[in-house]
Amino acid sequence: MSASSFGSRQVRALQRWVMGRARRSRFFPVTIPDRLGQDDELAGTSLPHRVVVFFPDTLESLYQLRPWVPALEALDRVARTVVVCQDSRTARAVREASSLDVLTIARYGRMDDLLARSDVRVALYVNHSPRNFENLRFTSLTHVYLGHGESDKGVSASNQVKAYDFCFVAGRAAVERLVAHVPRYDAEARCVIVGQPQLDSSGLLTLPQRTPGERTAVLYAPTWEGAQPSVAYSSVLSHGVRLVRALLDDGRYDVLYRPHPLTGVTSAEYGAADAEIRALVTGAGGAHRVDTSPDLAAAFARADVLVCDVSGVALNWLPTGRPFLVARPGGDAVVPEPAPILAPERMLDADEDAATAVARALAESDDDAARALVEHYLSDVTPGRATARFVAAAAALVAGLDPRSDAPAGEPG
Repeated sequence: MSASSFGSRQVRALQRWVMGRARRSRFFPVTIPDRLGQDDELAGTSLPHRVVVFFPDTLESLYQLRPWVPALEALDRVARTVVVCQDSRTARAVREASSLDVLTIARYGRMDDLLARSDVRVALYVNHSPRNFENLRFTSLTHVYLGHGESDKGVSASNQVKAYDFCFVAGRAAVERLVAHVPRYDAEARCVIVGQPQLDSSGLLTLPQRTPGERTAVLYAPTWEGAQPSVAYSSVLSHGVRLVRALLDDGRYDVLYRPHPLTGVTSAEYGAADAEIRALVTGAGGAHRVDTSPDLAAAFARADVLVCDVSGVALNWLPTGRPFLVARPGGDAVVPEPAPILAPERMLDADEDAATAVARALAESDDDAARALVEHYLSDVTPGRATARFVAAAAALVAGLDPRSDAPAGEPG
């Protein structure tokens, strides 16, 4: 061996050592997967699982996986399921929050070796992370996209769905949205309607009935400003201050303000508007509240009417059967049509008096129309039904069967 070759090996070894120390440092960025994998200890082994949930992202994206955990645990009881991460910190959090097996696999070569030795049949994805493509290369797997939510935002009609063999969607609305807005994609053949399993464990399907009181509770739950103009659906800047002030001044309403946790992250203007709304609500005292808890069901249980943006909040609200308004997005925000949930009578313009609009929504509440929206967007919201359909569809793929069958899940082996 030449001296130069020996020197190069030493340099590479030093580089690996330095990088390993850096990745283990508490100063390593939380937005970058640390890739502290179990690759070496997995060498020469096989996976006993039939399903892989590929989640290569960091803790800040964990909100996309977390709502699926109960449904994935139900699937695990039928077909063994493992979550594969590329960030050890994320893997640790998933282990603490679930009963699922969790692995951190840093290198593509190790994943390739494991799959070659194993009988894994299906890969599930809960977002459109660019890192998904490291696993999408494997042709031995059937790849399935699971949306973390279902809304009429432009990202719900993304061209990225073409990367997956199937998309498990909540209802007919999702299929129609993809048919209308994703060209050269056979949504009818590649979408499987399973409902929204996340709702089964959320408490949102079993909320107690509201007892009419002297005052009406209005929940204002806007989304954040988004990362670019086309997804700037937040009403905090365009509607928020005026909307909340009108409700407070009217005197008939108790206001519950539930800001999105990311509001103001990309825009100081939105942050300032959010701060002003919070000050208005807390300053009003009484039953008015700013709600920053993670418990969406508790917030819904206290409200008679919802005012929200184009977001998944509207879909979560549908099973309550209670009236709601959607703030009309301005600027360059893209809203794919058709969007039945965004009917003209339900839209709230920035210059419209919110107190009058809420009174109108209450007076015009239509139970039949509410049930039709639930069916269109969420299909069957009988508690447990969506989870059962999800498990049946995934188990069918494991067994090499058509996932669009509505038959109960069996034991795929």
